[in-house]
Amino acid sequence: MTELLDREAIVDGVRLAYRDRGSGEPVVFLHGTPSHSFIWREVVPEIERAGYRVVLFDLLGYGRSERPLTRDTSVRGQVDVLQALLQHLGIDRFSLVAHDIGGAIAQLLATAAPERVHRLMLIDTVSYDSWPSDTWQAIIRDHLQNYAAMPAREFEAMLTRQLRMTVANPDRMSGQVLEAYLAPHRSALGRASFFEHQVRHYDSSPTQQVVPALTRLTMPVRLLWGAQDTWQPLTYAKRLAADIPGSELVVIDNGGHFLMEDQPKRVRSEILGFL
Repeated sequence: MTELLDREAIVDGVRLAYRDRGSGEPVVFLHGTPSHSFIWREVVPEIERAGYRVVLFDLLGYGRSERPLTRDTSVRGQVDVLQALLQHLGIDRFSLVAHDIGGAIAQLLATAAPERVHRLMLIDTVSYDSWPSDTWQAIIRDHLQNYAAMPAREFEAMLTRQLRMTVANPDRMSGQVLEAYLAPHRSALGRASFFEHQVRHYDSSPTQQVVPALTRLTMPVRLLWGAQDTWQPLTYAKRLAADIPGSELVVIDNGGHFLMEDQPKRVRSEILGFL
C-alpha cells in the first residue's frame, strides 16, 4: 500500500511521523481511532494537486509515530502535540479536516484558538457523549485491565470485527486495506500501545465540556457524515449542526464511519469544494 508519511521530526521531545507537501494554503488532516494516516491515502494527493499545502501525521502513540511510556495521548494531550508540530513547521493559520477523535482534537483547538483555524471540516466526528460506542464500552470492560493476557489471535479477531463495522461496504475493509489497519498492532508492543494510547483514552469528557464554546465558533464549518455510520449516529451530526452557528451538514449515502474508505471520491470533492 502507498506510504503517505515520508518525514520524521522530534517535536516537544517526541518523534512524529508526518507528511508536509505543497506551498499553498495549509490544510491539516487529523485521523481518528482505530486508524492512522493511512485512512487519508485516497484523499490527500488530490488536495495537494489542487495547490494546497497538506500536512498530516500519525497522532502520538499511533501508526509510525512514537509510542511513549509517560506522555498524555488523550485528545487533550494530542492538541498540545498538534500545536507543537505546527510551530515546528512554521504554520500559524490553517484549514482543518478531522475525522473521529481527530474531530475532538479539532473542536478543542478551534474553540481555544479560533483565530488560527480558517475553515473547519468535521467528518463523522465524536461529539458530546457519543463515544465510546457500545461495542467499545464492552471491550473496555472486558479487556482494558488485563489486555496483556489476551492472545494475539483473539486480539486480532476483536480488532477485525471492530474495523469491519466502520464501513457500509464490507469489501472496503478486507485484503490489503484491512492488513494496513491491523499492521501497527501486530506486535506485543503494538497491542499494548493500542490499549494504553488509544482505548484507555476513550473518554467523552472533553467533547462534553467543549459544547458551550461550539456555539461561539465563527469560521466556516462543514460536517460530513456517512448515512450508515453505526458508531457516530446521524443524530449527533444534526445536534452539532444545530449548535455550531452557520455550519453545513452533508450526509453521504452508502457511507459508514470510515467515510474515506466507502466514498473517497465524494470526500475529495466535498473537501475541495469547501476549501
